[in-house]
Parts: sequence; C-alpha cells; structure tokens
Amino acid sequence: MSAGRALVISALAAVLGLAGFVDARRRSAEVTRVGAAASRLPVEGPMPPLSGAVAWINSPPVTPEGLRGKVVAVDFWTFTCVNWLRTLPHVRAWAAKYRDEGLVVIGVHSPEFSVEKDLANVRRAVTSMRIDYPVAVDTDFGVWRAFGNSYWPALYLVDAQGRIRFHHFGEGGDEQSERAIQQLLAEAGASGVSRDLVSVDPRGTEVAAEWSDVRSEETYVGGDKAVGFASPGGIARDTPHVYALPGRWRLNEWGLSGEWIVTGEIASPTKPMGRLAYRFHARDVNLVMGAAPGGAPVRWRVLLDGHPPGAAHGTDVDEQGNGAATEPRLYQLIRQPKPIEDRLFEIEFLGPGAETFCFTFG
Repeated sequence: MSAGRALVISALAAVLGLAGFVDARRRSAEVTRVGAAASRLPVEGPMPPLSGAVAWINSPPVTPEGLRGKVVAVDFWTFTCVNWLRTLPHVRAWAAKYRDEGLVVIGVHSPEFSVEKDLANVRRAVTSMRIDYPVAVDTDFGVWRAFGNSYWPALYLVDAQGRIRFHHFGEGGDEQSERAIQQLLAEAGASGVSRDLVSVDPRGTEVAAEWSDVRSEETYVGGDKAVGFASPGGIARDTPHVYALPGRWRLNEWGLSGEWIVTGEIASPTKPMGRLAYRFHARDVNLVMGAAPGGAPVRWRVLLDGHPPGAAHGTDVDEQGNGAATEPRLYQLIRQPKPIEDRLFEIEFLGPGAETFCFTFG
C-alpha cells in the first residue's frame, strides 16, 4: 500500500472511528498468519454478523446462521481498487469451481471514494466485472467493523461450523488461499474435491503487476492527500485556478495545466484542454476517474513523452491516445512493452467535467 493511500485511509478512519484503519492493498503473503504448509488451520473466532450491509446484490440478505454447513469465503473490496482487481480472477474462479462442493463466496463492498457509495455505481461494477456471487453493500462499514478488518483486498475463510479459519490481506497468496479452501471443504465432508488449482486468464486491469519495474506509487490528485505536486505555486483549493506544468520533472512528480478546480477528493478541469501529467516508472498507468454525475462523457487524448502511445496504449485508449471518461472506475491508460523506463504521461481532456481521483501503477 502506498503512502498516499494510507493517508486517505487514516483520514477516513478518523471519520468512522476505526482504529488501525490502514489500507494494505500491496501487502503480500507474509501478513497471512497461516503458513502454506500448516497441517491444520487455526480457529480465529466466530464469523461476525453481516447485518451492517445496507443492501445486497445477487442475493437476498445472508446470515452466518443461514450459511452454517457451508464453507464461506468473505472478500472485502471496492471497485476502483487495482490491487483487488488483480485478485478478482481467482475469486471468480473459486466461486465457480467449488460452488457445487459447498463453497459460498460473499463479496463485501466497502467504499473508499464518494462515487463508490452510490448503489447504482456498485451495481454497474458488479455487472461489468462478471460477479455473480452475493455482494453485501457495506456503505456504512458495518460489516468491515464487525470483522475488525483493516485492508483492501481482504479474504476471510469460514468453516462449516461458522468459525474463521484463515485470512489473507493484499495481493498474492492465491495458491495458499485455494489450498485452505480445499482443506475446509474436505473437513466439511465434501468428497472428491480436486487438488488441482484453478487456471485464470486475466485481461486488462486484472493482469498482475510487473513488480520488478514498478517505481511509482499510488498517487492522489485531490487536495486532501496530494503528494508530489510540481506545478508552480502549488494547489489552490476549492476554487478555479489556472495551472502550468513544471519546466523540469523528477520521477513521481505530477502537475496540471489549464484551468482546474481541486477539491479534497477530486481534481477536475473546468475548461477544455485541461492537462494532467505525471513522470512515472512502471509498465501500467491507471487513473481512477469518471464524468461528473449526470454529465456527458468527457473525451481525452493521452500522450507518452509527447507522442501518441501507439503499442503502449492501455485497454481504455486507442493507439492514437483517444478515449472518454464515462462511469466512475479505474481506467487503464498505458501498458507499455519493455524496456520500462522513466516516461512522461499526459492526459488532455477535450472538454470540462471529468473527475480524477488517483493514479495507480502496475
């Protein structure tokens, strides 16, 4: 988890009263308490209630009592989180492979950004991401608090007696998690559970990061948690302001040009041709953004070192760098072939009204 994301999580913790509310999206398998070779998974406590959910998608409300006799995988997520997106292929595959053996997967959508609190946006994400298992809409963090959770993504496995037996936080550890699912199914009496692991074919933002080449951190562009801002004069909060890009760049600096308004969570161009630039080092550049609520899609043009991206374009951009911000989500703008070097990314919005939240890299 990047420092920028951790700062936002800390701020949210202050509002929600959640001690230790820290995002660990980039934590790896060492935070999992259970070793891959453990012969028996420890009991970590009873499964908490799910009554804190404000709505359910793909299912009527689910209770721990109603799940008794099933093995349950509880997956905490939020739809703009690239680290969760890179775990989703495995979660979908587990839900499909082990459903008939007695596994129930429950997604718990606990939002970070304000746009992720909108039920219509969550429903759209569930559909577009091909999630067919029950989803608890945890807008008020009731389920999050009940589990004492502190991470996106977070996976908890519950045995047929309703006891938490395993957890994993962050990306990675897919084999370990699946072996734990198999063990709990066997304990529950499922016969003939395959010991083979699922095979996934991730695409777009679901492809694992090229960690050896990631030297840029998750970076917020809203005024509350912005770091690395390099436009002369700094950020003018909550008022339209004309910015200029810096004359020289250092790695992981970013800036604006044209007229923008920067609020606590969002940076938004107020006139056509507003530009957002970032000096980065990674295979992928992603940007969480969308059009203003009720607004028309906002077209953009992406440049890489001053030129159209060509073969380095992401899944949401063509070779000439053209695309459009529509619904709020994570957009993949650059996926460059090797060699990976320091590059200057720029996105120019051809009209006003786009809302940008944060960069992520992979």
